[in-house]
Amino acid sequence: MKRHRLAPILAALLSALALPHAATAQDTGGTAASVIVPSRERPVATIRSEEQQARDWGLQTDEWARYRELMQGPLGVYSPNLDPLTALGIEARSDEERRRYAELQVQAEARRVEKMLAYQRAYDAAWQRLAPGMQRVSLPGISPATSAAGLVQSTGRTAVFVKDGCAACDQAVQRLQASGAEFDVYVVGSRADDTHIREWARRARIDPAKVRARQVTLNHDDGHWQSLGLQGELPAVVRQVGGQWQRQP
Repeated sequence: MKRHRLAPILAALLSALALPHAATAQDTGGTAASVIVPSRERPVATIRSEEQQARDWGLQTDEWARYRELMQGPLGVYSPNLDPLTALGIEARSDEERRRYAELQVQAEARRVEKMLAYQRAYDAAWQRLAPGMQRVSLPGISPATSAAGLVQSTGRTAVFVKDGCAACDQAVQRLQASGAEFDVYVVGSRADDTHIREWARRARIDPAKVRARQVTLNHDDGHWQSLGLQGELPAVVRQVGGQWQRQP
């Protein structure tokens, strides 16, 4: 008797479990296909974001798409952080395109440098107001080094732009130091952090005696490298020649 009473219950349960699957199979209006097959359309928010990025650089959406495509190839492998205007200018398909991207880049750089210098002036004023007696960079056991409170000045000295985690940068500074040259080091990406420069100087084996004698100065870059408008990777050893800053071999 128990077996006869359980049979209808089991049949009902199996029928209930099968209902959703059966309903999907019987749907002939295309609803099941739309649920199973993911849409290949990009979200509207993504499209708008790319359009905005293109406008930020003064580009059309097709130019932005070409930049994205270029960075998927060899150019992106060799220079993964290349900006859109430089990338498109390097891969320009005509003289007209090359001139266009060069002009756009000059305009973009001019706007960026103007904002950067305005902030630098505000930063310098804040430093003098809040910490007038404190040196910005101080290495243990040596006299305070200079800070980059203005544009790189024409002093006849060599300027060396370096960044942290760059073995070639450390080697370039060590060669100059060994040669007895006087030079000014600008640490790109230091973010006005004096500790960052102190640690870099120790790792790069900067001679404290040369800093005391001001044969070598240590500075925050504060955007100076970008303001020079020079191309190429760091390190960069530069001098002013004929009124123009030029990279040195």
